Amino acid sequence: AAMWLVALSPVCLLYSSLALPLPWEAGGTSGQQWTLAQDYLKRFYSRDSKSRDDNSLEAKLREMQKFFGLPVTGLLSSHVTEIMRKPRCGVPDVLGYSLFPNSPKWTSKVVTYRVLSYTQDLPRVTVDSLVAKALNMWSKEIPLRFKRVRWGTADIRIGFARGAHGDYNPFDGPGNTLAHAFAPGPDLGGDAHFDEDESWTDGSKIGINFLYTATHELGHSLGLDHSSDPSAVMYPTYGNEDPKNFKLSQDDIKGIQKLYGNACNF
Repeated sequence: AAMWLVALSPVCLLYSSLALPLPWEAGGTSGQQWTLAQDYLKRFYSRDSKSRDDNSLEAKLREMQKFFGLPVTGLLSSHVTEIMRKPRCGVPDVLGYSLFPNSPKWTSKVVTYRVLSYTQDLPRVTVDSLVAKALNMWSKEIPLRFKRVRWGTADIRIGFARGAHGDYNPFDGPGNTLAHAFAPGPDLGGDAHFDEDESWTDGSKIGINFLYTATHELGHSLGLDHSSDPSAVMYPTYGNEDPKNFKLSQDDIKGIQKLYGNACNF
């Protein structure tokens, strides 16, 4: 199985040594905010670059501000730290980490998937149904079909796990990082992992909406990176959408069709 373009990024992130501190907006910041900002920017905005300027905290912060449509000041503000605290996908927001260059995608018209492990929060049949629904949202727009297999190998392997789970990108407990996935390719490629420490729901109770999160992560499994459009499913931070009105945005559809073409061509 494989992971998303940016998805393999958590596996091969390179943390640079950062010599200069971040400038703050008037009022200063706490040590906790400093640690949050440093960790967030290293994880989601580091580049595989030998240039110290490209990897300085201020450069990363400017890139984050640009991605989220904020004023590009290079200054850490309370609004920026508020975004940093939101639950989100564990895949970085900048490109350059994939082990599979040139916009990887599945070359077969039929992609297999398998659910390897489940959450205690939802019945297995519900998880299976929501995974199928998430994949169907993508397949309606592109000439690609998905086939579930119950044993053996599969292109996309899906499962829940806690902490370290064998891909060098451990989960961090409740909140923060909810899940991650890998771009199309061999081995981990296409695989989607969900943090079992979250409280997963089908929308009938308070918790993290599994359909929303699965649709996002499986977008990575198909080769999409993060979108800066707040209405897009591929936006990096979690949105508690109403399952009844949940659908792909035009930005999502444009992105997936750029990779695979229109469903009418199937």
